[in-house]
Amino acid sequence: MRFIRLIFVAFLALVLVAVALANRQIVTLSLFPANLGQFLGGTWLVAVPLFLVIFVAFALGMLAGLVWEWMREAKIRKVARQRDRKVVQLENEVGQLRESHAAPRDDVLAILEQPSAKRPAPGRAQLPAAR
Repeated sequence: MRFIRLIFVAFLALVLVAVALANRQIVTLSLFPANLGQFLGGTWLVAVPLFLVIFVAFALGMLAGLVWEWMREAKIRKVARQRDRKVVQLENEVGQLRESHAAPRDDVLAILEQPSAKRPAPGRAQLPAAR
């Protein structure tokens, strides 16, 4: 599995390098449209390579998807926490009920729960010692 992951990462790196080399042209990015930029008192332009624009856009898209999914799953996490608390509460309640309503000891179960060294051999009844 580690080898397959290494091959995948190497292939991904090769593709990213190829995209970067094919898109080295400098592009001008503007924060606002031309008319709005003049109204705000500046053009706010930046010149960057095209591959950088592609990679940053991809990273921002991935980040937006991650945040969106995290927010979508908030209800699921909340319900899971509530159920975990309820399970702990019920387990504590069962433990308290077991302690408070302990059944009387059954002789047969007491014999079965003894260590094997103290248990009589099967098929032989223990007779009281003769006096």
